[in-house]
Amino acid sequence: MLHFEGVVHRYGHSVALRCLSLDVCRGEMFGLIGPDGAGKTTTLRVALGLLRPDAGAVTTCGLDPVRHSRELSGRVGYLSQRFSLYGDLSVDENIAFFAEIHGVRGWQPRRTELLEMVRMIPFRTRLAERLSGGMKQKLALACTLIHTPELLILDEPTTGVDPVSRRDFWKLLARLQREGLTIVMSTPYLDEAERCQRVALIDCGRLLGLAAPEELRAGWSQRILELIARPKLKVAELLRARPEVADVETFGERLHVTLAAETAVDAEPLATILAEAGLEVESTRMIRPSLEDIFIARIREAEAETVEVGR
Repeated sequence: MLHFEGVVHRYGHSVALRCLSLDVCRGEMFGLIGPDGAGKTTTLRVALGLLRPDAGAVTTCGLDPVRHSRELSGRVGYLSQRFSLYGDLSVDENIAFFAEIHGVRGWQPRRTELLEMVRMIPFRTRLAERLSGGMKQKLALACTLIHTPELLILDEPTTGVDPVSRRDFWKLLARLQREGLTIVMSTPYLDEAERCQRVALIDCGRLLGLAAPEELRAGWSQRILELIARPKLKVAELLRARPEVADVETFGERLHVTLAAETAVDAEPLATILAEAGLEVESTRMIRPSLEDIFIARIREAEAETVEVGR
């Protein structure tokens, strides 16, 4: 459904994508995961033919997205970060507008079907400017689906949306995927990535990993100690100096301590070391690594490799 092979894209002297290769299968929910500036939006725009790659090959729905952009527009739905609803048009009128843009014939039943799906029938006469953020996003999704695309591309669709609306939006995506729609989405939220069948970890335009979330975790050999101890900054400083510790990251009031691969130490010795230093240890436990743990570690590894190559 989507194929990248050795894709490079530059903005002037800045390299946004560095020999990126990936495939998305039909019917799959696929996540592009990475921090701001990682290259997620550039990847999606190249897939849509909005940007031309400087090197490499891209096919979307079996077509060259630059040469066949008109044909692709009827087969792909795209929800950008700044999807433009028309505030002075009603919910019904916004969907009708996008139906006309795509040349959809007899679109009225499809509009009703979509409004029922996003649970907005009671609001169909309301102006878009009077909708909440979550409702605007659901309306944008309905507009994106009015021409019944076979591939849906979403660029950080839940950024800035409240937690309840995020959950509802994901329920809609899960339903669409079950109905056979292929979904490719970017997100900075790693908890959302857990819902994807496969994810690509991207940083600085480089692919750091591509697999199902469970496969990424299964392939991770290092152990993670989660602890709550105070004062947190002093605890982190002490632990980073220990040879048994590979990395320390902060997650709210908790610290995730990645233990060095060659050490057999567990929670108890480190807790004893902290207590002997006069630090308060509230709780410790060994945990399964999260996608965030793995992603941060992959970024650290890539940075270390870059420094080594530069020497």
